[in-house]
Amino acid sequence: MFLRKLISKFDKSITERSIAQRHKYEVPITVSFEPVRKTGRSSLPLQKFSINGETKDLSKTGIAFIVSSIRLSENYLVGDGRVLNVELKLPNGKVELQLVGQRYEPIGDEHNSAIKYLIGAKIVRISESDREVYEEFLLLGKKLQKNARSLNFGTDRS
Repeated sequence: MFLRKLISKFDKSITERSIAQRHKYEVPITVSFEPVRKTGRSSLPLQKFSINGETKDLSKTGIAFIVSSIRLSENYLVGDGRVLNVELKLPNGKVELQLVGQRYEPIGDEHNSAIKYLIGAKIVRISESDREVYEEFLLLGKKLQKNARSLNFGTDRS
């Protein structure tokens, strides 16, 4: 019995260290990319596509965010290793990074045409200075969440 508990604690410890902890934060996000040029010699300038949304959760290695469309024009946000340029507006500063979408799923009510898309993406590039701001936000948010949970919102009984 003791050995089983010890192994269980050890497994949990390894799992927690190998999977980045997710933090539920809703902050504004702008996602953009440059479409792949399909016409070889076209001299037309490429249009930069962008969409606004909000994050669902953040971790050191990835971001889940919600947007109103899974594609812009005929260009999908997820698939073919598409690199997304992202701007997060955090309370402690703006952060720019690059993501690659790993998965998506529709959320919302299809009968009211209010479908949105939850996209899970991996961080593939972030500057050192932006990483400092980003991780500072994750750390600060973690402390604020712990403090909020420790408060007891009782009523006065006079």
